[in-house]
Amino acid sequence: MSVRPAARPRLILAALASCGVLVSVSQTIVVPLLPVLPGITHSPVSDVSWLITVTLLTGAVFTPLLGRAGDMYGKRRVLLIALGSMVIGSLLCASSSDLTVLIVGRAFQGAAVAVVPLGISILRDELPPSRVIPSIALMSSTLGVGAAFGIPAATLVVQYSNWHTMFWICVGIGLFDVLLVLLIVPESAVRTSGRFDVPGALGLSAFLVCLLLAVSKSSTWSTTTIVALYAVAVLLVPLWGTFELRTRSPLVDLRVSARPAVLFTNLGALLIGFSFYANSLSTAQLVQEPRWTGYGLGASIVVSGLCLLPGGVAMVLLSPVSARISSARGPRFTLIVASILMAAGYVVRFFTSSNIPGIVIGATVVSAGTAVAYSALPALIMHAVPVTETAAANGLNTLMRTIGSAICSTIVATVLASVTIAKDGQIAPALSAYLIVFVIAGVAAVVAAGLVTLIPARRQTPVHLESTASPTASTTASTT
Repeated sequence: MSVRPAARPRLILAALASCGVLVSVSQTIVVPLLPVLPGITHSPVSDVSWLITVTLLTGAVFTPLLGRAGDMYGKRRVLLIALGSMVIGSLLCASSSDLTVLIVGRAFQGAAVAVVPLGISILRDELPPSRVIPSIALMSSTLGVGAAFGIPAATLVVQYSNWHTMFWICVGIGLFDVLLVLLIVPESAVRTSGRFDVPGALGLSAFLVCLLLAVSKSSTWSTTTIVALYAVAVLLVPLWGTFELRTRSPLVDLRVSARPAVLFTNLGALLIGFSFYANSLSTAQLVQEPRWTGYGLGASIVVSGLCLLPGGVAMVLLSPVSARISSARGPRFTLIVASILMAAGYVVRFFTSSNIPGIVIGATVVSAGTAVAYSALPALIMHAVPVTETAAANGLNTLMRTIGSAICSTIVATVLASVTIAKDGQIAPALSAYLIVFVIAGVAAVVAAGLVTLIPARRQTPVHLESTASPTASTTASTT
């Protein structure tokens, strides 16, 4: 692989990070719209909720699929396809108020989540060894940074402009990012051989659809339907797993995924994704609770979004710090520290839920821990998998975060709907409901720290030099 000029790595990182932030923002910008969309689309709340559910589903399904396709057919090529999906989805949402069109558009946006693991893999392939760890730390953290900035930005747009504006902005930036990738990002020379595992892709997709529909719709669909979905998901696991173990070019290499370094990293990612999403969901709603509840602050939607802004700033600032810690002590140590920091943030949140400064401090501490965690996760994965499988492996890790967020959304909604107080015919979550959420999310972070301790400790060497590519892996000439 040819060595590129010193300026080129910085440009590649900037281009890919821009793509990651945009995709992350596109996943969250619809959240402030949820209370008003039933009136805009003339649809019931249960139907409007599909704007979240469909993004979750397509993101979960396409992230590992596009990651594997990137390993086989070219990461830059598949990255452009994912960005194109985001632009198409944003254009559909920007040009219509029809719920069906909006759901289709959100489905296209969800598929673009694969941009982040693909970007991480490109960075590993293209950057000098000394720049790999800090660069993937920044790229991985874009998932959290975009979410932290996306909600405040969306609240401002919803409050002061036409709600279609934020989707038009995504269209414009998306086209700009496509141009950046075409001009700056080279096609990776690292490829894996074999044929794309279509049966494995169908099996994994069916499992994820059943699982995530059961999780996300558990409070709105009938018990019979939910139980049937869980049953099908459970039935598919051994069938899909047996096929993947026997096929020559599996979509997911289960033998590699079962290694303690990969398995416990992915389980930790699920719990960290859960803990992070609880922070965003609870903050946005807590500060808007009415004053008659005794704890509510009655803040506006803009204020609720701005409460998350310091957390976004903290995530940007801490990504390089996380990289330095990982370089000095290893990503395993970094992830343990991050998980403990997230748990500490929820301790703060537990005791400071009655005033905005306390809420902001607690939410920012959780976001800081998330930034450090998200920066360390891909480094752990890349230490443990062959270089020809980095996109697929990071896609699977991103998928685990998505599943954690989905489970979190359901649990938070269930707790807030079940533990309530009422006055003069009005019903709202009780303060104890939020405290329960903080306890659950804090425990999830502590368990994540415990799982990370089970990852075998190792001597730290540059990630880029640890290629364990299989003999069948093929490479093509690298071009700039």
